Amino acid sequence: MAERRKTSRPRKTAARKRSRTTATKKSSPKRWSQRVTQESDALDLKRGVFKQTSAKKIAASLKHSAEHSARRKSGAYRSALSMLTFYINRAGKTLPKTQRARLERAKVELKHQFGRE
Repeated sequence: MAERRKTSRPRKTAARKRSRTTATKKSSPKRWSQRVTQESDALDLKRGVFKQTSAKKIAASLKHSAEHSARRKSGAYRSALSMLTFYINRAGKTLPKTQRARLERAKVELKHQFGRE
């Protein structure tokens, strides 16, 4: 039979793990992605831009915001596309399939509006 190897450090208990993870959750901000969009060099977007019903309208609004934003550091197309991707990634699994498909179409439409395709 194989011998068990003993370690010099004590084993962590479930209670110890729980208290440590609770402590880290309290110290971290509740919605870091919201803070990123408000405080970083992100675009100045219209309210509810990603809730619009048309991919063309979403792309047009992103293009307008990217071209007129004073906070962006890179080109307008790159900023608009990265903001759209950021929103899709942050929504994750909670984003309905119809809305995700609309936002993916908005990416393609954004390419067309910037003349990238």
